[in-house]
Amino acid sequence: MKLERLLSIIILLLNRRMVQAKDLAEQFEVSTRTIYRDIEAINGAGIPIVTYQGTNGGIGLAEGYRLDRNVLNNDELAAIVTALRSISTSYGNEQHARLMEKMSSVVPPAYAEEFQHKTNRVLIDYSPWDGIERLRSKLQLLNDAIDRCLVVKFIYSNAEGEVTDRIVEPHILIFKGKSWYVKAYCVAKEQFRLFKLHRMKALEVDAERTFTRRELPSQEQAADKSSHDTSQQMTEFVLRFHDDSRHVAEEWFGIEEMMPMEDGTWQVKKAYREDEWLYSFILSLSHHAEVVEPPHLREIIAHRAEQIAKKYRNNETT
Repeated sequence: MKLERLLSIIILLLNRRMVQAKDLAEQFEVSTRTIYRDIEAINGAGIPIVTYQGTNGGIGLAEGYRLDRNVLNNDELAAIVTALRSISTSYGNEQHARLMEKMSSVVPPAYAEEFQHKTNRVLIDYSPWDGIERLRSKLQLLNDAIDRCLVVKFIYSNAEGEVTDRIVEPHILIFKGKSWYVKAYCVAKEQFRLFKLHRMKALEVDAERTFTRRELPSQEQAADKSSHDTSQQMTEFVLRFHDDSRHVAEEWFGIEEMMPMEDGTWQVKKAYREDEWLYSFILSLSHHAEVVEPPHLREIIAHRAEQIAKKYRNNETT
């Protein structure tokens, strides 16, 4: 990802007098245009980088400049390595491993044991239980397309089961609610859309078709925005859980969301956009949850549960 690449470039420039843009492009598997954009970003962060022209030219730090070791203290270095290790559970590559090694190498020997302890006490594992390779290949392909500003195309199945062919300009990868998404400008819809990677298949990069990055609408830039379209009406609903199913409610909604009732049951009140995803989610709670309100949602879930039971009863008689 871009942050790891920027940090790696800074460390390389600290250790070398000069490097070639094409060598950096080959090392990080991006275009030279991307490297020059990275250099501009590093300059913008206050680290002066100079481009030397000529046969023996290249990219280097301004003469006499040195990065103050105190810019990052030991705890901050440990936090960066911990974050990189966590990201690598679903988005790892050789660059991440090299960067973690370089970050660890600048730690004073006297602090090495404590640093090792700090970087191994927390791991946020983003990888799914059923394997990561297929998802990882999509992430790497999309990340490359974003870096090189290349158009991608794929077949997409949305939450309502509609299947469409999409051609998009990918701008940013987002991890939200246990899933990876790509925020991209949809050529057909002429607006930014959020696409879930698990719903994409036949993903291809059009190496001959580039695009100019667009400015993301301000409401799309915030990382804490819901992946659902908040312009659509939200449905408030109440779920009931009996005491022997309390652990299921705690797993999905957290202890703070649970309200104890006089009859010994527990209730959870939430508001989501009402669509196929919501129906499937409630049904996935199986017999543990019962829709109390609103009546129309209770009827929909009851009808679908009856259809499921009917299929199983029919199978028993065949």
